[in-house]
Amino acid sequence: MKINLFLNKSFIQVGLRILGAFIFVLSGCAPVDQNRFIYATTVAPLELTQVSNLEKLTPQPTRPAYLPGTLVEYIAQSGDTLSAVAIHFNTTVAEIMEANPVIPQDVTTLPPGFPMQIPIYYQSIWSSSFQIIPDIAFVYGPRDVGFDIVDFVNSQPGWLRLVRDTVGERTRSGAEVIFYISELFSVSQKLILAILEYQTGALSNPEPPDNIDGYLLGYEDAFHKGFAQQIVWLANYLNNGYYQWRDGTLTTYKHSDGRLERPDPWQNAASTTIQYYYSQVLDRDRYNLAISEQGLLGTYTQLFGDPWEGDLKLIPGSFQQPEFIFPFAPGQTWAYTGGPHTGWGTGAPFSAVDFAPSSAVGGCSPSEYPALAIADGVIVRTGDAYAVLDLDGDNDEKTGWTILYLHLANNSLPRVGTTLKQGDPIGMPSCEGGAATGTHVHIARKYNGEWILAYGPLAFTFEGWKIGGGNIAYTGTLEKNGIVLKACVCSDKNSQVTARGLIEK
Repeated sequence: MKINLFLNKSFIQVGLRILGAFIFVLSGCAPVDQNRFIYATTVAPLELTQVSNLEKLTPQPTRPAYLPGTLVEYIAQSGDTLSAVAIHFNTTVAEIMEANPVIPQDVTTLPPGFPMQIPIYYQSIWSSSFQIIPDIAFVYGPRDVGFDIVDFVNSQPGWLRLVRDTVGERTRSGAEVIFYISELFSVSQKLILAILEYQTGALSNPEPPDNIDGYLLGYEDAFHKGFAQQIVWLANYLNNGYYQWRDGTLTTYKHSDGRLERPDPWQNAASTTIQYYYSQVLDRDRYNLAISEQGLLGTYTQLFGDPWEGDLKLIPGSFQQPEFIFPFAPGQTWAYTGGPHTGWGTGAPFSAVDFAPSSAVGGCSPSEYPALAIADGVIVRTGDAYAVLDLDGDNDEKTGWTILYLHLANNSLPRVGTTLKQGDPIGMPSCEGGAATGTHVHIARKYNGEWILAYGPLAFTFEGWKIGGGNIAYTGTLEKNGIVLKACVCSDKNSQVTARGLIEK
C-alpha cells in the first residue's frame, strides 16, 4: 500500500545519502489566455455519504514555519529538475547545488530516489501533503499498456456504456470518446475513468445524471458543453496543472470560492494537478474529501488496484534525448517560426516548436520540400494532419520516445506501420490540422507518454542547435556555438537556420 511521504530530517539516514550519490554515477497554432476559464458555480454530483466521511479523514502533518535557508530533506521524484525543485521550495538552483555538491553541473533530470538537502524559504497556505497518485498513473503511458477501455466500460453496469457523442468528426461510444481524447492529450484513460466514476458514478450507476448533455464535470463554458467537450476540457486542464508543476510556473492556485493555496513543495506533479483541478469544481468540504485517501485515490484503487504498487519510474535520472536532425534536408534553410508552445490543446505543456520551409513564401502556399523524420522510427498513429513516430520500434506510443508531427498535408501522411529512417520524408508541411498562420510543421516529443518540455534542462536539440524559451508561448531562441536565432512568424533572417545533418558537431 502507498505510504504518504512527509519527509523529515530524522527519517533520512546517512546511508541513504551515500547510496544516492551512486545513483548519479549509474543513471546516466495560437497563443492562449490561461485566464479565460470561467469557473463553475455548480459542482458535479457526489454522494452525500462521501461528504459525511469528512470527520474520518486522516489529518495530514502540518509543515512548520521554516526559518529562511533551513535545510530540509527531499527525495527526488521521477521527472524532477533542479530548476523546478528550486521554485517549489522558493530557493535557487545555486543554493541547492551548494548544499548538494555531488550533483553534476550538467544534470538534466534528477534520479528518482536521490536524497537531497534543500534550503527552504517558507511560504504559507500550503496545500495537503498527501500524495494521491504517482506520475506514472497520470500519463497515457506504461500503465495503460494492454488496457482495453471499451471492454472494461462494457463490463460495468454504469451509464457510461450507453453514451454516444461526437468528437473528431465521428460519433463514438463513451469509452471511445475517452480513448480518443486520452491519446491526443496523453492523459491516462484509467485516470479519466476514475474521475468520472468518483464524480458521477459513470461506471457503477446505471442512471445517467441530469447534466450529462451539459456541464457534467462542473465546468460551465459554452464551448465545452456536452460529454465529449467536458472530457476535452478535463484532459486539457489536467495537463495544464501537471506541466506547470513540472516547469515551476504553478506556484499558487485560487479555489472557486476565492481561497488561495500553494502546492506543497514535496508534492508530485500528478497529485498537484488533481488538487488544482478539484479546487475549481468542488466546494471546500468536497475538495478536502476528493484529495484524501478516501477520495479519488479510493475510487481509483477499487477500479484498477493500488496505483502506488509496481514500478513508479516514469522519467529516468540524467535523461538525454537521442540525436535528432532538423526536420528538413541538409543544405535547406527553414525558418524557426514558433518557439515553445503547447504540444496539444491549449496552454501547458510547452513541448512543441514550429519550422517553416523557405519555399512557402507566404500564407498557406504549398511547400516544395517535405518534412523529414528526425530519427529512425515507425508510424504508430495518424489523424487529421498529424503523424506519430515511435522511436523504439515496439509499435506502442505509450512507451519510450515518440515524436508528434502536426500540420502535415493529409494527402501526404505515411501509412500506420511504415518504418522510416532518419531523414526519410514523413509528409508535406501545410496549414491543415487546425489554426495556422502559414505553412509549417509542428513537432513535439513524448517519453513514456509524458510530454517533454521543449526548453529547460532537457531542451529540444537539433544537430546541436538547442531550443530556448520561457513562459510566453511561441517566443524562444535557437542557439549553437554562441549564435542565437529568435523564433518569428515573419521568417526573417534572424529566424532562419540551415540544416547540416549530424556530421557537423
